[in-house]
Amino acid sequence: MPSNQPSLGALPSRFRRERVLIVGCGDVGLRVARQMQGRVRLFALTSQPERVAELRDRGLTPLLGNLDVGANLQRLAGIATRVVHLAPPPSEGWTDQRSLALVRALRLRQKPISAVYGSTSGVYGDCSGEWVPETRTLHAQTPRALRRINAEAQVRFWGLSSCVRVSILRIPGIYATDRDGGTPRARLLKGVPVLRAQDDVYTNHIQADDLARACCLAVWRGAAQRVYNVNDDSCMKMGDYFDMAADLYGLPRPPRIARDGASSQLPLMLLSFMNESRRMVNARMKRELRLTLRYPTVLSGLG
Repeated sequence: MPSNQPSLGALPSRFRRERVLIVGCGDVGLRVARQMQGRVRLFALTSQPERVAELRDRGLTPLLGNLDVGANLQRLAGIATRVVHLAPPPSEGWTDQRSLALVRALRLRQKPISAVYGSTSGVYGDCSGEWVPETRTLHAQTPRALRRINAEAQVRFWGLSSCVRVSILRIPGIYATDRDGGTPRARLLKGVPVLRAQDDVYTNHIQADDLARACCLAVWRGAAQRVYNVNDDSCMKMGDYFDMAADLYGLPRPPRIARDGASSQLPLMLLSFMNESRRMVNARMKRELRLTLRYPTVLSGLG
C-alpha cells in the first residue's frame, strides 16, 4: 500500500535528517540516544526543567512537557520521524493515560514513520516456568502489568489507525554494572532471602546496553504492529542468579526460605516477582531485528 506521508526527499532541507523523539529519557533512553548520536537529530521529552541542561549536554534537544497534562504535548505533533516511548504508566489505575495523551498529540500533524514502545514481560503473568513466545496469551496478574497491557493496546491501535509502524518490546529485568541499582549487590549486602530450589521461579534478564540496541534496531527494522521479547539467553532461576552474583562479588549467598514463609519476610513487590515463573523465547528478536547480544548471559554482563 503506498504511503500517504511525504518522503524525506520532499521536505525542506532542514527536515530531511531523521528526527527521533525519546519519551521517557531515563537510563535506557540515554543509552538509546548514545547509540544514535551523530546519525539522527535527537529530541527528548522531559517534565523536569532541571534536566534541560543535562539533556543538551548529551546532544539532545529537550522539549518540556508532561504526559500527565495532555494539553502541553501539542508541540510534539510532527516533530519526529521516529519515536521511542519508554515512559512508564501511572502508578495507579487500570489504564495508561500517559500513552493515550502521547498518541493523541502525535496524531495532530504528520505522523512518524515508526514507533517503539517499551513494555514489560509482566504482561504474560505466571507461566509455571514454561517457554514463552510472543504469541502466548496475556495473563497479567498485577495492576502495573494490566496498565502495560492497556498501553500496548493503545499504541498498537494508534499504529494501525494512523499507518505508523509500531513495535512492542516486552522487557524483563534490566541490569548493568553502570546503572543505578543495576546489580544485585545491594540486595545481597542486605541478606534478603530467596526461595528454596523446589519453590523457586525462572527469571529473565537483559543488559541495559543490549536493550538500548534492541530499541534502536526496532526503530528501523521492527515489523508493523509486531511484538518482540527482548531478553538474553540466560535460563536461570532467581535463587541461582543471586548465588552466581554473590560468588562473583565474594559475598555470602542469600538464605533460602520456603514459599510458605516468604510473605512474612519479603516486601509485596518482591513477592509479586516470586509468584511468576517463565522462560522467554527471544528467537524473533534475533531473526527479525538481527540483534546479536553483546551480553548473552548475566554472567557475561556482571562478570
